[in-house]
Amino acid sequence: MTPPSTNKRKSLDAPISGPPIKRRAASGTTKSAVANFFTPTSQKPKERTIWTERAPNDDTPATLLVGRYEPENSSEEPMTARRKIAAFDLDSTLITTSSGKKHATEATDWKWWHSSVPGRLRELYKNEGYRVIILSNQGGIVLHPDPKTKTPKAMSKDRVTAFKQKCNAILNHLDIPVSVYAATGRDLYRKPRLGMWDEACDDYDITGDVDLAQSFFVGDAGGRTAVLKNGENGAVAAAKDFSCSDRNFAHNAGIPFKTPEEFFLDEPPRDFQREFDLADYPWPEEAQATDAVFEKRNDKDIVVFVGPPGAGKSTFFWKHLEPLGYERVNQDTLKSRGKCISAAKEIIEDGRSAAIDNTNADPETRAIWVDLAKQLDVPIRCVWFKTALAVCEHNDTVRALSKTMNPESRTALPRIAFAGFKSRFKEPKIKEGFQDITEVEFKFRGSKEEHAIWAKYWL
Repeated sequence: MTPPSTNKRKSLDAPISGPPIKRRAASGTTKSAVANFFTPTSQKPKERTIWTERAPNDDTPATLLVGRYEPENSSEEPMTARRKIAAFDLDSTLITTSSGKKHATEATDWKWWHSSVPGRLRELYKNEGYRVIILSNQGGIVLHPDPKTKTPKAMSKDRVTAFKQKCNAILNHLDIPVSVYAATGRDLYRKPRLGMWDEACDDYDITGDVDLAQSFFVGDAGGRTAVLKNGENGAVAAAKDFSCSDRNFAHNAGIPFKTPEEFFLDEPPRDFQREFDLADYPWPEEAQATDAVFEKRNDKDIVVFVGPPGAGKSTFFWKHLEPLGYERVNQDTLKSRGKCISAAKEIIEDGRSAAIDNTNADPETRAIWVDLAKQLDVPIRCVWFKTALAVCEHNDTVRALSKTMNPESRTALPRIAFAGFKSRFKEPKIKEGFQDITEVEFKFRGSKEEHAIWAKYWL
């Protein structure tokens, strides 16, 4: 008798599965897209927006994206015919997201900020003789990624493409001659700086010939403070603006400013506040003669500066201490604290006086110089620059972006540099070992021509 098989066999009655069905991926290609692909180029509708890129100088990559729209049947008069400019911010001024998100993630995620916007813009151009332009900070897109950055180039390209597609749709809907300027970097093009305004005036050949009194700028960054407003369902909170950059831009350009609510909805202006107000720092005519003077009290000594970056320390040195024979010791120049200590020691041993032009925010840092003065048997003094951080950031930016006021070719510091000083700062005290402490309140120290550059909003 044959023994039963030990192999397990499936029942002949068990259902047999067929090969797995391959699912077909849903195509994102529409019939219209296919038809457009096979349409001869000569028969395709012409794209009305022409895009170009610009750089702040010949040594840097392009950071300004410019799109210029001309209607198909435009009978545009010579470009110089319109001297009145109606300038607008883009996001949260002309458009908002249709999704309700704070920032759009797709080219189609937009709608007009208010239904009256497109009609009002057409009216400005067709009936009131205005040149309509859009000036927008777009820090979220990069035209030419740094090869060292971790952001994929494809992602940067996609963002640029999406922005162009969105603007193309907006301008096509308006269908009037409009130029859009998008500042993608943190250079002279970024509002409130005037780089985009200057480019627009140059493009339309009206530099120095703009009707400033009739021109205006509309934007949502007006520095407005939080307030309760009466709405349809009772009192509602209106949040404060994220910045005052649009209002400050209009100030720099010398033109009136309005928020979208004021311009499109005729709402009354709200209170606003600037963190740094140029009105507090006019040209100091009398102050030039009565400016604080630092007096030399010892044959040789060490003077330690204390103050944030951009507080005016270096300017104060060149104006007050250098004429008294002091030698400047600066870590930005010498690159290390050890080299600064060696330089100061050499200066004192040569019979001269040294000024330590660094931030020296805390007692621990200042103690290094106090100990050196004891070692060299010379007095040590302190100059404390009591400059508000908002003013320091302004000064640092002006210095970095203005060639005439930047003899040492310094670059702008990141905001963390100022925050870091604030977190470490302790007021200097006589008990630390100083012979005296000179307190210096901020004043603009420079020529009237330099003040004209300084007295713009740069941040």
